[in-house]
Amino acid sequence: QFAERWIIEGVITLAHSVFLLIAVSVGALIAHRSPKLGAIGKIAFGALSGLVAGLLLFLLIQIIGNFDIRNMFVALSPKLLVFLTMGEGTLRGGLFQVAISTMAGGVGGLLYVLPRIVRRPLVIGIAAVFFVGLFSELIQLAMQFESVVAIREYFFTWEGQTTTGAITAFVIVFSVMFIWQIIGGPIASALALTPKGVQHGVKGLGIFIVVVVFLGFPWLAGSFFGQVMLTVGLFTLMGMGLNLEIGLAGLLDMGFVAFFATGAYTIALLTADNPYTLHIPIWPFNGQAMNWWEALPFAMLGSLVMGFMFGIPVLKVRGDYLAVATLGLGEIIRIIVLSDTAEPLLGGSQGLLHIPSPVLFGVTLQDPNILFYLTLIASIIAAWFAWALENSRLGRAWMAIREDEDVGQALGINLVNVKMLAYGLGAVFAGLAGAIFAIMLGSIFPHSFQLLISINILALIIVGGIGSLPGVVVGSAMLMGTPELLREFGEYRYLVYGFVLILMMRVKPIGLWPSAARKRELQTFDEAQTIATAQGAAQKA
Repeated sequence: QFAERWIIEGVITLAHSVFLLIAVSVGALIAHRSPKLGAIGKIAFGALSGLVAGLLLFLLIQIIGNFDIRNMFVALSPKLLVFLTMGEGTLRGGLFQVAISTMAGGVGGLLYVLPRIVRRPLVIGIAAVFFVGLFSELIQLAMQFESVVAIREYFFTWEGQTTTGAITAFVIVFSVMFIWQIIGGPIASALALTPKGVQHGVKGLGIFIVVVVFLGFPWLAGSFFGQVMLTVGLFTLMGMGLNLEIGLAGLLDMGFVAFFATGAYTIALLTADNPYTLHIPIWPFNGQAMNWWEALPFAMLGSLVMGFMFGIPVLKVRGDYLAVATLGLGEIIRIIVLSDTAEPLLGGSQGLLHIPSPVLFGVTLQDPNILFYLTLIASIIAAWFAWALENSRLGRAWMAIREDEDVGQALGINLVNVKMLAYGLGAVFAGLAGAIFAIMLGSIFPHSFQLLISINILALIIVGGIGSLPGVVVGSAMLMGTPELLREFGEYRYLVYGFVLILMMRVKPIGLWPSAARKRELQTFDEAQTIATAQGAAQKA
């Protein structure tokens, strides 16, 4: 599948890019781990590492070409062999791969020894060409206006980038980064010497431009991007709720999707035009189905009640056992919804259909772009409440029991009240997201609320930074937005998802945007380790 996806049409595919990236990365890594070598030695060692990688690939090609092992490895097909050898035969094509890999390893070593002023623009320029080619279809979807047709046709075909477009993109990015390497430092120094009012004005102007571009992007780029941003917004809402439970209170909840489902089902039961709709015979509803705005408080209230119901059975459970217990509770809710017993009330596996869209000032909120703005407003309000809770007396109580429940209880914290509020208030955020999710689809089914949603929410909190509100947004954009943008690659898009998770745990274990408290804790821990190491060395001396 990757071999059929052009990065630069007629020049290089995504699959070839991966092979080159392996050899270049290994060459750069060898150069990095050989500090005593000179520039020539690092390039030579990089080429040698590329040679080793190429020889391994050569061995694979010979095995595929000369032995029938498809009964064990069905993916080693003749089509794969043609791709690996570039149609040149097993021996000639294998040697060709060895040569390319050796050169790529040498290039990796060369990139490492180049001066920073050249290396950084060069790497960023190559990366820009790669990502523009990777997302070429999405970029073209965003360039459907008549005024940019000529630009689009210069840079792209529907198969990928044009060669001239790729060269132009590289030259532009390289030139901008190279010039910025030269003038960026002096500009920053000059700005630092200006009055504070000027600095704040420049910073405010930059923020204003970013906000305007962000708000206008869905309309300029099209409904697909609006749908992706809407998905990111929904997971941001749920992430803020789970962040109250895990990030502040330390309660590992793996059944969080149940609160999301509660909000969606409440909206469907109170507003949908189907036999399962609940008609409340009191003023002002008078037995009529509610509209979305009227049903929203009930959806949030229902999620709050569900949060309390979750909290009661697990009040005395901690740590990993709490995760297993909440996982069981979430599965119980899903099975009940799917059961024949609950079908007369909840529709069973057939779900609930015909959920009407809300209307605001005569505008029907149905288009993904409009729903994105609704989600954005809801996220801003939720973020303000989450921030207020974090800095309140209740928030400090949550952080206290997160560190040590016994000590917190000894200080006078009521564990029952504090835990129940964490579950309940966190559930309200998920219920709000579920209410928007219901109108986004217009119908809901039990299979839309799988365990994977709870896992995704937990993962985005870890990637963004546990206990950090900005981290929730960043984590949601990384883990939920990227796979959506790569949807054309089918299930393989989760390769990127897994790679991001592994990379995060290696490079930024406390998250992309950790909270200030986590930073202080890490700094204190590092300082303590340094002191302990120094004391140990002194004792040995």
